[in-house]
Amino acid sequence: MQKPYTPFPDYENPPVIEVVCGIHFRALDSFLAPHFGLLWEKFKHEYPTCQEAAPLASVIEQFDVEQPVNIDFRDIPPLPRIWFIHKGDNGIIQVQRDRFLHNWRKIRPEDEYPRYPNVIKSFKDKLSLFESFLNENKIGKLLPLQYEMTYINHIWQGHGWSRLSEIGRVLPDFSFRSKGERFLPEPERINWNSSFLLPNKAGRMHVAVRNAKRKTDGIPMILLDLTVRGFSDEEMEKWFDRAREWIVFGFSDLTGDDIQKGVWRRRN
Repeated sequence: MQKPYTPFPDYENPPVIEVVCGIHFRALDSFLAPHFGLLWEKFKHEYPTCQEAAPLASVIEQFDVEQPVNIDFRDIPPLPRIWFIHKGDNGIIQVQRDRFLHNWRKIRPEDEYPRYPNVIKSFKDKLSLFESFLNENKIGKLLPLQYEMTYINHIWQGHGWSRLSEIGRVLPDFSFRSKGERFLPEPERINWNSSFLLPNKAGRMHVAVRNAKRKTDGIPMILLDLTVRGFSDEEMEKWFDRAREWIVFGFSDLTGDDIQKGVWRRRN
């Protein structure tokens, strides 16, 4: 990994289309369905649209122990995950009994990634409002179990690659050998997953690579997701700063120099 004092790679036209910051905490049993409506009032002037989604499953990183089997014997009815969607559609606040997440997402071609300082500030501000709401309504305090950060990248066909067999131009570590005669044809699909351990067991970075097509016009793309999950006793913001460092330098390590400079226009 790059040393912390190395300047962060910077791109004029990065392929990131969504960034998610979140906190996974001990379930708030006192949080009931009516509270969603009261909470929405806190955000409604900026996030006027409300939407239901299935709750996210609990996935906690484990180190040196096997993943425990979680059996919930509490007689508490399940609640959905609620989305509060920003009036510009670029932001989403997600809330469920044990999770709070904030998304920035690219909706229109002209939407520009607002950069990490703005993303983390928005997450912290919204989380602070949520904590104030819990206190005001005597629901309970957040007891963090894990933090998480995800960067989702869409790498379109024609942006450094034209066929899946050229995956090595985008991700040199996952190259598809094409020299000489082969029995197998070009791959129809790709679906690769890797994980990397952070120092002091502060978490893991999970890398997922797969191909897909855009729903609106069927244009092929490569999806590159980088997710860091974990926890430490340091301040929350320091953990997120480290997660961002791993994602940014990990992205630089995994992707090819030519596409970085020629397509995303890397500036340092």
